Amino acid sequence: MEVQGVMAVDLYALVNSQEKEEKAYLEELLKDNVYIQGWVRTNRDNGSIGFIALNDGTCFKNVQLVYDNSIPNHDVLSHVNTGAALNVVGRLVLTPQAKQPFEIRVVDFEVEGDVASDYPLQKKAHSLEFLRDIAHLRPRANTFNAVFRMRNAMAMAIHEYFQQNGFMYVHTPLITGNDAEGAGSTFNVTTNDKDPNSFFGKPVSLTVSGQLHVEAFALAFRDVYTFGPTFRAEHSNTVRHASEFWMIEPELAFADLNDDMDCIEGCIKHCINVALHECPDEMDFFNNFIDKGLKERLHAVLHSEFKRMTYTEAIEELQKAVKNGHKFENSDIKWGMDLQSEHERYITEQVIKGPVFLIDYPKEIKAFYMRLNEDGKTVAACDLLVPHVGELVGGSQREERYDVLKEKMEKAGCLKGLEWYLDLRKYGGCKHAGFGIGFDRLLMYVTGINNIRDVQPFPRTSDPIKY
Repeated sequence: MEVQGVMAVDLYALVNSQEKEEKAYLEELLKDNVYIQGWVRTNRDNGSIGFIALNDGTCFKNVQLVYDNSIPNHDVLSHVNTGAALNVVGRLVLTPQAKQPFEIRVVDFEVEGDVASDYPLQKKAHSLEFLRDIAHLRPRANTFNAVFRMRNAMAMAIHEYFQQNGFMYVHTPLITGNDAEGAGSTFNVTTNDKDPNSFFGKPVSLTVSGQLHVEAFALAFRDVYTFGPTFRAEHSNTVRHASEFWMIEPELAFADLNDDMDCIEGCIKHCINVALHECPDEMDFFNNFIDKGLKERLHAVLHSEFKRMTYTEAIEELQKAVKNGHKFENSDIKWGMDLQSEHERYITEQVIKGPVFLIDYPKEIKAFYMRLNEDGKTVAACDLLVPHVGELVGGSQREERYDVLKEKMEKAGCLKGLEWYLDLRKYGGCKHAGFGIGFDRLLMYVTGINNIRDVQPFPRTSDPIKY
């Protein structure tokens, strides 16, 4: 197949040129043959004319290839199977009256990669469970093609938001000597030596959070963020837990809890805006095939004021609900309890009817680094609750008072090995605040996908690792 001198095109450029009415670019393409490469999604041939849906990987949409029996090796093309890789030379034809705005009429082609007869992805609906078992092939399925495009868009949206707002990106270590919140659910790092401590001279683990390390940079560069993988060795076989996941953890110097919540609201709204306006095809797919109310719900949050309610007020609302006959799985509502997802969803969906920050949690159920409030009972923490999901983001003002933090760390039994963290309060400390967003859960929220395994390329859970 001769391609020298033929103008190569990709679907992303074609779709954009159509939407932006870049007539000069299109007119140039219409003058002569074009060259495109991609994978066959479907192929149907009635003998005299055939149609192939081709996806070149640059765009969620496919392009329709049209061929007839006058082209060389027509019999080969008519029998090309789903999944095959093609190189195609053809004429671009605008079809504004059809379902698609343009098509390519095949002049010549080459099968670059054929497909074996046992190819598991055929033109039919496949369950998410089935596709999970072929994680190396599922990016080719519509659902996962859309999911992983959205994953890319959301990663860029995160960086855009923080970079545009003056934050510096910091890489925090993946191997660490602390477990941040004292949870104890860590993966230990060892070597093949008989002594597991010989390499680093002490027990170390994969990080559960970059927060403590990024705080050190906040006290030099003011506003910073880390965005990277974290690990939890929890046997939580739920749709919301994974052993490896990505976290977005910003830290703001000279900031209190209110500043923290303002930043959270801005970040979430920016991400939703990107999803709705920069990924319209993917969002239409999610709304039509995954979660019918998704776009309406996201639009509502985007245009909502994020309300604020204390934990104590939330407990009172839940107790009132139980008294009025509402049934929770856990109806023993009392101050000091850790709220469950059903409680959080009731507050955001039934009481507030929109996004809400719950603030001022009991100190006993929150981490040692959160600032103790003047009442001595609560800490300056916040959780952002949104309809349909419950908690989406957690944050707090950090304890900047040396003596108070030291006492809290001693009580939690985590001072040894974290003396450097206490030093940050000793050497030019200031009030500061930060938060954490589980990137994979954010993806679940904007796509309507209800299992974390389906927003991660190769999920890591307590199940056996296949890939």
